Amino acid sequence: MGPGVKAKKPIQTKFRMPLLNWVALKPNQITGTVFTELNDEKVLQELDMSDFEEQFKTKSQGPSVDLSALKSKAAQKAPSKAMLIEANRAKNLAITLRKGNLGADRICQAIETYDLQTLGLDFLELLTRFLPTEYERSLITRFEREQRPIEELSEEDRFMLRFSRIPRLPERMNTLTFLGNFPDTAQMLMPQLNAIIAASMSIKSSDKLRQILEIVLAFGNYMNSSKRGAAYGFRLQSLDALLEMKSTDRKQTLLHYLVKVIAEKYPQLTGFHSDLHFLDKAGSVSLDSVLGDVRSLQRGLELTQREFVRQDDCVVLKEFLRVNSPVMDKLLADSKTAQEAYESVVEYFGENPKTTSPSMFFSLFSRFIKAYKKAEQEVEQWKKEAAAQEAGTDTAGKGEPQAPKSPPKVRRQQMDLISELKRKQQKEPLIYEGDRDGAIEDIITDLRNQPYIRADTGRRSARRRPPGPPLQVTSDLSL
Repeated sequence: MGPGVKAKKPIQTKFRMPLLNWVALKPNQITGTVFTELNDEKVLQELDMSDFEEQFKTKSQGPSVDLSALKSKAAQKAPSKAMLIEANRAKNLAITLRKGNLGADRICQAIETYDLQTLGLDFLELLTRFLPTEYERSLITRFEREQRPIEELSEEDRFMLRFSRIPRLPERMNTLTFLGNFPDTAQMLMPQLNAIIAASMSIKSSDKLRQILEIVLAFGNYMNSSKRGAAYGFRLQSLDALLEMKSTDRKQTLLHYLVKVIAEKYPQLTGFHSDLHFLDKAGSVSLDSVLGDVRSLQRGLELTQREFVRQDDCVVLKEFLRVNSPVMDKLLADSKTAQEAYESVVEYFGENPKTTSPSMFFSLFSRFIKAYKKAEQEVEQWKKEAAAQEAGTDTAGKGEPQAPKSPPKVRRQQMDLISELKRKQQKEPLIYEGDRDGAIEDIITDLRNQPYIRADTGRRSARRRPPGPPLQVTSDLSL
C-alpha cells in the first residue's frame, strides 16, 4: 500500500455483475497521479446502484487493445565514382543546371556570398546532391596538377571543377540550406509545440474530467471488486471498454448508463469536454520529431554564427542572426515547456511518457469525448421516442375510438333531413300505427351518430328494430 492510500473494501452486489475489462492500477502505481485525488467510494454513497445492477448483470468482454509503433529507416545509396564525374551523375547534374538556368560562375558567386535569392531554395537543395565526393576531388586534383587544358572537359566537368574550388563548400551549402529552411520550419514547429502545451495543461487542470474519471472508477469497482479486489486507478485505455460493456437486454452500453447518471446526478459535468483544448491537433504531433527538429535548428544556428565569425563583413548572415536568434530562443523555451508539460500530464494520469506517444495519449481522450457526445445524442433520442410513445398511449386510453367523420356533403344532407323531421314534428305531429315505441327518435339519433349510408344498403337502426307490425307514418314525410 502506497503512502497515504486508504485500503478499499470489496463491494458486495445483489446480482452477479460482469467484469469491466479495464487495466487496473495498484496502490503503489498511483503515487503522484490524478487517482490519489479521486474518491470513488463517495460517488457510490451518493448513487442508488440497484437500477444499475438490474440493467447490467451479465458477463461481457471488452476488446483487447493492441497498440504498437512502427519505425522505418531510409536506405542511403553511396555515390557512384567516375572520371571527373561518372556518366549518369554528369547527366543528372546537367538536368539540374538547366533547371537553375545560371552559369557556373554565377552559381558559385551566389554560394560564396550566401545569396539565397539568386539561387532559390529548391535549386540549392538539388545542387547539394552534387557536392564533390572524395574520389571526384582526387580526380580534380590530378587534373589540375597535370595542367591539362580545360577545353578537354565537358560542361558538367567544368562546373564541378569550379564548384570544388569554393572554400568550405560543404559548410557554406549547409548554411545556405539552413537560411532558406529556417523560417518555414520554425513556423511549422511553433503551432505543434503550442498544441502539446495547451492540450497537456487543459487536461491536467480540468476538475470536471477528474470527476468523470472518479465516476468511472466507482462503477468499475462496483462491478469488479468482489471478484478481483478494489482498483485504485486504471489505465486510460480502459475508457474504450465502456463502449463494449452491454446491459442485460443488450440495448445500451455502460457509457450510455454513465451519461444518464451524470445528466441526472451531476449535470454540471455534462460539458466537461469544453475544458479540453487542441486534443486532435496535439494527437497528430510526433513530439520526438518536433524536439529533434528544434535541436537541428539550434545546431544550424550555431554553425551560422561560426560562419559569421569567420567573415563578419557578411551582411546576409548578420541580418539573419539579428532577426532569427530571438525566434530560436523562443523555440527552445517552448520545446522545453512542451516536453515538461507532456511528461507531467502523462505521469499524472498514471502512464509512462517514455512509452506513450502524444498520438496514443491524446487520442484516448479524443475517442472518449467523441463516444460520450454520441451516447448523449442517443440517450436524448431514446427519451424523445419514449415520450412520443407514452403520449400516444395516453391519447388512446382516454375514451372509445371515435367514428370517422362523414364527408362535408353527406353531413349536410343528414342535418337537412333532421331539420325537416323536427319541423314536421312541430307543425304536424307524426302518427304511428301499431307500435309507438319512439322509432323516429332512433332514426334521429342514428343519423347524428352514424355516417351517411346509401339507401340501397338500408339503415342499421331499421335492421335493429324489434319484431312487430310494419311502421306506418301518416305524415307525407318520405325518407
